[in-house]
Amino acid sequence: MKIDIHTHILPEKWPDLCARYGYDGFIRLDHHKPCCARIMQGDKFFREIQDNCWSPGRRIEECGGVGVTVQVLSTVPVMFSYWAKPKDVLDLSKMLNDHIAGVVRDFPKQFVGLGTLPMQAPELAIGELERCVGELGLCGVQIGSHVNDWNLDQPELFPIFERAAELGAAVFVHPWDMLGRERMERYWLPWLVGMPTETTVAICSILFGGVLERLPNLRIGFAHGGGGFPGSIGRIEHGFNVRPDLCATVNDKNPRSYLGKFYVDSLVHDADVLRHLVSLIGADHVALGSDYPFPLGEAEPGLLIESLDAFDPETKDRLLWRTALEFLGLKRDGFDP
Repeated sequence: MKIDIHTHILPEKWPDLCARYGYDGFIRLDHHKPCCARIMQGDKFFREIQDNCWSPGRRIEECGGVGVTVQVLSTVPVMFSYWAKPKDVLDLSKMLNDHIAGVVRDFPKQFVGLGTLPMQAPELAIGELERCVGELGLCGVQIGSHVNDWNLDQPELFPIFERAAELGAAVFVHPWDMLGRERMERYWLPWLVGMPTETTVAICSILFGGVLERLPNLRIGFAHGGGGFPGSIGRIEHGFNVRPDLCATVNDKNPRSYLGKFYVDSLVHDADVLRHLVSLIGADHVALGSDYPFPLGEAEPGLLIESLDAFDPETKDRLLWRTALEFLGLKRDGFDP
């Protein structure tokens, strides 16, 4: 059994958002040839995708070919649109969330859903979070690594995390809108370097900002193996110890004490890094994630986990599906192949 907590989906079609909201900057799909589309932001090309980004049937077929039992669906982060007017992003979030819920409803044994929220407007975000969990039956939400100028320790965001903990909703943090892009125009560096850095900032903000200290029951997970955080924890802890006047201004607990209290996915692309990650975080807080259907993902989800002799069968089971169920707050019943 394999449960992939990190996959992305889009509707095949949606309204012209620029016309709908009256200003530019929103994403559209240009279906320029069969089974393919260009993701466009205005006239600017972002990425080409295939029909596995929107077709449940194609996804199920491909999952069968690599042994994935369940995919956890979330939107493509470029759709977050936190920069836009809150009421418009609420409307967009509802469209995306209704779509994901519909796919889950049609194929309940193959898919689980995470919603998206207008995070720049916390009251609206909480309302949509409640609708995602209560009305749509989604397991939680995917959010960005920051919300415009707010890191995730921003006090305005805390009520969203608090409500997620009360609802038992999973929160999956995905990097987006990477910092320092003006210095990373070449070599695909925003994706290779910016994303791990974004995730490191997000984790440090959650820990230093006391979010997990105040909400120990919050099930929060981070994409791409926690980005650069696992390789930086020694430096982060050392800084906390030698400059508490700078690091411990909100929370006086050692950041290392939170290892094993938040989740990460397994998407690290390197056997030594994965072994280190499991040793550091614990297999009970590392879950299979592939970033399907994009090229930086793992083409055969779980292959790296399965290839490592250092992991016994129990550890492999935990990494491939047991941890995912706990992160999502689900039981195994109904998902067996």
